[in-house]
Amino acid sequence: MSTDTQNTAVAQPDEHEEGENYLNHETSVWSWLSTKDHKRIGVLYCVTLALVFLAAGVLALVMRAELSGPGETMMANDTYNQVFSMHGIMMVFLFLVPSIPAILGNFVLPMQIGAKDVAFPRLNLASWYVYLAGATLTIMALLWGGVDTGWTFYTPYSKTTGGGVLWMTSAIFVAGFANIFTGLNFIVTIHKMRAPGMTWNRLPLFVWGMYATSIVQVLATPVIGITMVLLILEQVLQIGIFDPSLGGDPVLFQHFFWFYSHPAVYIMILPAFGIMSELIATFSRSRIFGYRAIALSSVAIAMLGFLVWGHHMFVSGQSVVSSIVFSLITYLIGIPSGIKVFNWVATLYKGSIWLQTPMIYALSFLFLFSIGGFTGIMVGVLSVDVHLHDTYYIVSHFHYVMMGGTVVALLGGMHYWWPKITGRMYNETLGKIAAFLVFVGFNLTFFPQLVLGAKGMPRRYATYADRFTDLHQLSTAGSGVLGVGLFLVLGYALWSLKYGEKAPANPWGAATLEWTNVAALPDPHNFKRTPLITRGPYDFHLADEVFGGGDGEADGDQGLRVPDAAPAAPLEPSRDA
Repeated sequence: MSTDTQNTAVAQPDEHEEGENYLNHETSVWSWLSTKDHKRIGVLYCVTLALVFLAAGVLALVMRAELSGPGETMMANDTYNQVFSMHGIMMVFLFLVPSIPAILGNFVLPMQIGAKDVAFPRLNLASWYVYLAGATLTIMALLWGGVDTGWTFYTPYSKTTGGGVLWMTSAIFVAGFANIFTGLNFIVTIHKMRAPGMTWNRLPLFVWGMYATSIVQVLATPVIGITMVLLILEQVLQIGIFDPSLGGDPVLFQHFFWFYSHPAVYIMILPAFGIMSELIATFSRSRIFGYRAIALSSVAIAMLGFLVWGHHMFVSGQSVVSSIVFSLITYLIGIPSGIKVFNWVATLYKGSIWLQTPMIYALSFLFLFSIGGFTGIMVGVLSVDVHLHDTYYIVSHFHYVMMGGTVVALLGGMHYWWPKITGRMYNETLGKIAAFLVFVGFNLTFFPQLVLGAKGMPRRYATYADRFTDLHQLSTAGSGVLGVGLFLVLGYALWSLKYGEKAPANPWGAATLEWTNVAALPDPHNFKRTPLITRGPYDFHLADEVFGGGDGEADGDQGLRVPDAAPAAPLEPSRDA
C-alpha cells in the first residue's frame, strides 16, 4: 500500500462509534445470555475459548517444565500422562476445532455476504450452550481423576482406565453437536442469505473456507460422536466392540477415530486458509491471484480429507495395498494446499505490502505451515513413517500445522477484525513485538523436536535418555518465549478494550462488505438496508474510491453500490431490505 493510501485509510474521522451498535443496544447480562445476534454469540465464544486456550496453554508450559531434565523434575509419570492428555484433548476438541468458525465465522461471515444474521439464530445460540455443556463435562472428567490415554483414547487401554474417560468421551460427544449446529447454520446461510449480486464468484475467500469447513463438520463429526458412544457402551455394558478380550477389534477404533480426526485437521486449517486470503490480499493491496483456484481447492481439500485416514495406521498391520493407496492419496492432498501457497505468494509479488501486525502473522503462517506441510509429506512415505511414527517428529509436524497454522492464523484474524469487533485499536508496536516473540518462540519450541524425532526420541514420555537433554532444554526455553508472546497479546488486547484509540470504520482500507459500515462497530442488524453487490471482494481500485477519504455521508451509505468499471462512479443507494 502506498504511503498516501495508508495515511488516508487510517486517518478517517473517529466519530464512527456514535449511535446504536451491536454492543450498546442492550447491555444487561440477560440480553447477552439470550442474544440471537451472531456478533454477540461470536464474542461469547471468544471469551469462552480464550479461557480454554489459557488452561490448555498453561498445561503445555507445565509439560515443557517437566521435560527440561531427563529425570523426574516436578511430577510423577502418571501425572505427566494426565497433563499431556488433557492438554491435547482441550486443545484439539475444545479449542482448535471450534475456534475460528465459532469466533470469526460467527462474527464476520454474515456481514461478508450482506446478511443480517445467520439462517438459524436460535440454533446458533444453542450451539454455544451445548459447547458450555461439553466444557462442563470436561471439568467433571478432571474432578473424577483425569484422563491419561492421550487425546486419541486408543483402545483397549481407554476401556480399562478410570472413570474420567467416561466423562471425557461424553464431553466430546456433546461438544460435537455444537460443531454440527454451526456447520449446518453456515451452509444454509451461505446458500440462502447472500445479498443481491453476491454471486459465488464474488464471495470472499474466508466464506469459501468456512463453507468447505462446514461440509466437513456436518459429515465427519457424527463419526467421532458414534465412536465415543461405542466406547462408553463397551466400558459400561462390557460389550465386545474394541476390546480383544471380549471379541472386539482395537484397530477398528483407530479406523473410526481417524476417519473423523483427519478430516478434523481440515476443520481446523481450512478456516485459517480463508483468513490468510483476506490478510494477504488486503495488506498487499492486490487482487487475489487465482481466486477460483483458491476457492475450489478448499472444497477439494474438504473432499480428499475423508480419504486419507489410513496414513495414521501404517504400522497398525493394515494390508500393504491399503498403505500404498493411502500414501498416494496423502501426496495428492498436498496439491490443493500447494496451490493456495503458490497463489498467496503470487499475490504478494509486486504487491504494495504493508507490514502491520495482521500481515506479520500472515507471513509467519506461510513459513510455518509450509514446514508443517513438507513434514507431513515426509511421514506419508511408508519407509520413513516406520522410523518416525510415535516420535517427537510427529509432535512437531502436528504443531507446525495446527499451532503454526490454525493458531497463528487466528491471531492474525483477531488483530485484523479487532477494530470491527471492539471498536478499538490495539497498540501496533506491542502487536509487532508479540508477533515476533510468537514466531521465534514457536520455532525454538518445535524445530528441535523435529531433530529429536529423527534421532528416535519417542513421544508421550516424561523421562528420556541423557543424549536428548540439550534439545529438550532448547525446546523448553522456546516455550517460555512463546508463552511471553501470547500473554503479551492477551495483555494489550484487554488494555485496548478500555484505553485503545477509537477505531475508524475501515482502518485497513479493506474491500469486503463488513468494512462498509460508517461506524467501526456494526449495527445490531449489520446493515440498515440490504447491500446491492456489483463488484468483487478484492477490487481495491474501487474500494479506494469509497474509503479513500470522500464525503463522510457517502461513505456511510450502507447500501453500497459500486459499478464494475468507471472508477470515479458515485455511490447510489440500494434497494430497501
